Amino acid sequence: MKTDILIIGAGIAGITLAERFASEGKKVLIVEKRNHIGGNCYDYYNEHGILVHKYGPHIFHTNYKEVWDYLSKFTDWIYYQHKVLGNIDGELVPIPFNLNTVYKLFPKKYAEKLEEKLITHFGYGKRIPILDLKNIDDNDLKYLAEFVYEKVFLKYTMKQWGLKPEAIDKSVTARVPVVISRDDRYFNDKYQGMPKNGYIKMFERMLDNKNIKILLNTDYKEIIDYISYDIMIYTGEIDYFFDYKYGKLPYRCLNFEFKTFNDDFQPVAVVNYNNNYDFTRITEFKKMTIQKHEKTTICIEYPSDVGVVAYPILNEGNKRILEKYLEEVKKLENKNIYFIGRLAEYKYYNMDEAVKRALELYDGLKG
Repeated sequence: MKTDILIIGAGIAGITLAERFASEGKKVLIVEKRNHIGGNCYDYYNEHGILVHKYGPHIFHTNYKEVWDYLSKFTDWIYYQHKVLGNIDGELVPIPFNLNTVYKLFPKKYAEKLEEKLITHFGYGKRIPILDLKNIDDNDLKYLAEFVYEKVFLKYTMKQWGLKPEAIDKSVTARVPVVISRDDRYFNDKYQGMPKNGYIKMFERMLDNKNIKILLNTDYKEIIDYISYDIMIYTGEIDYFFDYKYGKLPYRCLNFEFKTFNDDFQPVAVVNYNNNYDFTRITEFKKMTIQKHEKTTICIEYPSDVGVVAYPILNEGNKRILEKYLEEVKKLENKNIYFIGRLAEYKYYNMDEAVKRALELYDGLKG
């Protein structure tokens, strides 16, 4: 079989590249291990007619206008502003931890004192990683840092990653900061929303081109000897491509339990459980998609060492292994083989970042 562009993996990066190359007349073949497109962004209507996300909640948000404009060619948007509550000592409070959270959990006079000190030290509107806050030389702020660390970050992080926060790369812990404002939104990006008819409908429109063929339920290694191509784009696990020659790179995985009820379950789409529950969060999907339905479906999320591959574990030992694989990747560029995405680069990407990387790679290769 001959194709111009061979893409391994039908996640958001692979789909974006397929759409771009096919739009200029290139023949594209996508090979995907799973039985569906969309990667972990896959959504579907369950037996009750409720739109759910199979692999946990995915909320689109970006500051990249070019990414928003690009995807807007394939979907209308529900302008959804994501808010998360955390279950702290039995109280549901805004997460990330912000000034509203301070006033919900502390006596008013002490909350006012903490607010004044936070604004004086950092400025209003700043987002401060919890491990940085712990290093401030002020007794009240140190107390606040220890409280937030213990109640919000420590147990949640240990459940989510199986590690203490100090053992995880700072780029990960910085993703959930203390926010010195009263903005309860989880994201403050300029563009936020959900694809009006779901992610899969958006992806299907992106792939609706006679130049694109898709093979599902297929491991590319089983057929690669029978395919010739001009360019290969690989979005799968980097260590798998090289047959684990330098060792296997670990991931934190997720498992999901779905339940349906006759009444609404919780006040917002996502509630985090930062204490001793085995699960980390519960998602009520129709509160994200603004779907009108007499029933509601929730998803309970359990992190584990096995399950759906989700997050690269970025620590020093794994980075050293990754560097060896990246050296191998460099050698393949003269063979027109390129690696992109969370699995192929062993790097956490938001959806918008994955699309942006794909558009940049396309711009670099289209000539």
